[in-house]
Amino acid sequence: MRRLLFTLFFLIAIAETVWHAVPAQSAPEKGLPSLLYTSAPTYAGEAWLRGGERFPAGAQVLSFAGGKSRAWVGGFAATADAAVSFDGARVLFAGKKQLKDSWQIWEVAVLGGEAKKITKCAGDCVRPFYLPGGRLVYSEKIQGRFVLQGAPLDGGPALPLSYAPGNAVPTDVLRDGRILFEAAYPMGSGTRPEIYTVYSDGSGVESYRCDHGARRQAGKQNATGDIVFASETGLARFTSALGKEVAMSVPAGDFAGDVTSVTAGTYVVVWRPDEKTRWSLNEWDAATNSLMPIVAANDADLIQPVLVQPRPVPNQHPSGLHEWSYANLLCLNTYTTKDKIAAGSVVAAKLYTTDEKGKSRLLGQSSVEADGSFYVQVPGDQPLQIELLDAHGKTVLRERGWWWMRKGEQRICVGCHAGPERAPENAVPAVLVKSVRPVVMK
Repeated sequence: MRRLLFTLFFLIAIAETVWHAVPAQSAPEKGLPSLLYTSAPTYAGEAWLRGGERFPAGAQVLSFAGGKSRAWVGGFAATADAAVSFDGARVLFAGKKQLKDSWQIWEVAVLGGEAKKITKCAGDCVRPFYLPGGRLVYSEKIQGRFVLQGAPLDGGPALPLSYAPGNAVPTDVLRDGRILFEAAYPMGSGTRPEIYTVYSDGSGVESYRCDHGARRQAGKQNATGDIVFASETGLARFTSALGKEVAMSVPAGDFAGDVTSVTAGTYVVVWRPDEKTRWSLNEWDAATNSLMPIVAANDADLIQPVLVQPRPVPNQHPSGLHEWSYANLLCLNTYTTKDKIAAGSVVAAKLYTTDEKGKSRLLGQSSVEADGSFYVQVPGDQPLQIELLDAHGKTVLRERGWWWMRKGEQRICVGCHAGPERAPENAVPAVLVKSVRPVVMK
């Protein structure tokens, strides 16, 4: 027996989308839409990695209810990236009044009405999500790259949340309040998408997992708390009990991510059988590993499904940033790592940032204690990279990508590339026995 939600969606498979324009001021004929999604003549799903346009021929958010798709909001030349509020009453979206305009973030009631403009970006602002506490997160294109921004819903000033080179785009807000986003791996210099998290004040950035798969994209948290995402082989998930991704048994074909959880084990997925076929929306039952079509189109890719329903409000992150221009980093043990480092081989650590041309620039060097610990003060809100050196000044290990620390952030790392699932040893690091003052990097 089909689940109750999808008995409203369809009785038979729909071979082609049919929609009719509906004034923005009126509600759908049969009550609230069950599902919103984006229809695009052309979808360049990874164009954001290069700061490019995902919808070069435009796009429209459509609503789906009672077995039919309809235009959802009027008065826009293009719309995309719909995100429903926690109470299920409002929707954020990226929109253009005219095709020549840059993308801006707007908000409108699910029942209809006039859309409210949230942003006034000089470049494109895309991919919005609600944050608890009356805020939102989105990406703004600044000097050719997408930067995470946090801002109040009332249109107040935005706060940059990402400071590494390259592009970053949010994909979800987790129940614990962290922002799930995608960026290149290695961050700032890679060519394939990877999944990261950051707190809503821009602090605590890290990879969700450090096994770094071939392709991880468009991750979302499902009903069980796992992170489900598109992978090189279909779909995969992160579960809190494991330190690496787990492949999911799915039907053959390609998946575009943005997997929307309906119930435990039932999802709305974006799928196509091969590269020559358009993306379509399907219900996937994990228990039976079966796909059932929801809606498809011969002339458009159908992507970004989102259910129109209330959901729990995530935890609100209380910022612990100090009013400093710098940040403090304590590394407990460089030998706690997924990379192979010979015991006793590391004697120093160099830290780098980037100059105005994006080239690597040395900030300074610190000694590393025998137990692998070091303590440094670094500039806040700048790209950072660590290099470990041996007694001869040769590189033992150097990060390939970049990360950052917010101004006023104090952070303790378990090790170097240890993985976010690792816990520290119950020991006082030797560097703090020696001195509680960090080595200053400039």
